[in-house]
Amino acid sequence: MRDSFHTRLGFILAAAGSAVGLGNIWGFPTQVANHGGAAFILVYLLVVVVLAIPALYTELSLGQQAQANPVTALEQLSQTNNRLGPIAGRSMGYLNVIGALLMLSFYHLVAAWMLAQGLAALATALALPNIAGWLASGSISRDLLLVGLFISLTFAVVAGGIAKGIETWSKRLMPLLLVLLLALIVFIALQPGSAAGFRAYLVPDFSAFNDPQMLVAAMGQAFFSLSIGLGGMLIYGSYLAPGTRLGRLTISVAALDTLVALLAGLLIIPALYVAMAQGMTVTANGELIGEGQLIFQVLPELFARLGSAGPWVGFAFFSLLAIAALTSTIAVAEIPLSYSIERHQLPRRRAAWLLALLVMVMASLLVVWFDPLFGWVVGYVTQFQLPLSGLFYFLVLGWLWKRSNRLRQLAAQQLRYRLLFWHLRLVCPLLLSWVFVDVAF
Repeated sequence: MRDSFHTRLGFILAAAGSAVGLGNIWGFPTQVANHGGAAFILVYLLVVVVLAIPALYTELSLGQQAQANPVTALEQLSQTNNRLGPIAGRSMGYLNVIGALLMLSFYHLVAAWMLAQGLAALATALALPNIAGWLASGSISRDLLLVGLFISLTFAVVAGGIAKGIETWSKRLMPLLLVLLLALIVFIALQPGSAAGFRAYLVPDFSAFNDPQMLVAAMGQAFFSLSIGLGGMLIYGSYLAPGTRLGRLTISVAALDTLVALLAGLLIIPALYVAMAQGMTVTANGELIGEGQLIFQVLPELFARLGSAGPWVGFAFFSLLAIAALTSTIAVAEIPLSYSIERHQLPRRRAAWLLALLVMVMASLLVVWFDPLFGWVVGYVTQFQLPLSGLFYFLVLGWLWKRSNRLRQLAAQQLRYRLLFWHLRLVCPLLLSWVFVDVAF
């Protein structure tokens, strides 16, 4: 008998945990800061409703109907009058599995850097300078050790199964993430300079609406923020009972993910302005610094200037990032794991640790040959695999999946479902194609 989520809350926290990743905490705030503050937020919220929620609903629907891993699910649902549909579905399913393994390799490396920064801050707080210095260094030995540790954490959770592993740990990790996030917001709000950051974040600059890239940036951020396109939501949907109504669940997951992104903005943007008040440089080429430089240079230097509280704040912040990374890697790991269990009849625990070994080998290659490999792997997964898979899911729901397609049946009976069906069939694929072309080319 296939494992499943036991509670509605457990599913929401697990699915939101999959969506809440590093992109929410370092990507969304800098997008907001560089595209008109709250003006970007307004566009982003519109895009979440128009594109991201329908995409999430589509992926969950495919998984719920098929009750199977991405390879089997897409093969079964891509039924046409010729053999091309199932072949295309099976091929996309295999791309999902390969993409998940690639994502696990680089995401665990980034998570290891987060873990290193957090432990270095803790070692500093505990007056252990030698350990702090080693953790703060960029050595291959440090990266390999911490990558192995983080991979072990990920696969230890998924080896426990859906209810006892993923659901149980999601109920622990997601509330902890929210508590840390809120506590850090309060701390930063009390620092000199934070008020200007809150104004920059919350006061809209409507002149930003003249920027043609604003809408594309909002669509890309909303789509990638919800972890759509790689098969994680599809496999989570497959662990829901066939009769479960997806509408409210989809909205709940999207709302929680969006809430975390908005709260991350309340932390990161004021923190940058606190750094400016400390005399630090936080802009480059007229825009606020974002992503890697923000996380690994600007904020650690800021924490170092906050006196005795600084190391503890740094430890809390990087713990927050590590938890966000772990909730995402758990979901991504379930993609190849479910494939191994269902297509190759491997026991869950054996499959989990074999995959952990494979991911460790792949991540080690990125550590040793970082320059030629890391950028290519990240670019392939984020700029090609995610939007292409998301587009294919829309095509399956709207065009290929005919038998037992509940939405298609409802569309033949009621106008509101007919409008939703055609929105998923035409509008969403066109919008996502726009994002795909803009990002890829």
